[in-house]
Amino acid sequence: MKKNVETPTLEEALTNLEKIVQDLEQGQLSLDKSMDKFEEGVKLYKICRQSLESADKKIKILTDALKEEDWRE
Repeated sequence: MKKNVETPTLEEALTNLEKIVQDLEQGQLSLDKSMDKFEEGVKLYKICRQSLESADKKIKILTDALKEEDWRE
């Protein structure tokens, strides 16, 4: 059975991703642990990318609506 794990916020994902990068850059982890961290980092990257793409779409919708309002006035 899968655990119901909440998706981290953009800020949480970025913080965790930065920590993973630091851990990997130190070079003190075993290969297996490094691979686990890398896999976790890829998942966090995808969460960050999805959050930013979602925000970008919302901003475009809002700014397009403003442009339409400006045009009508």
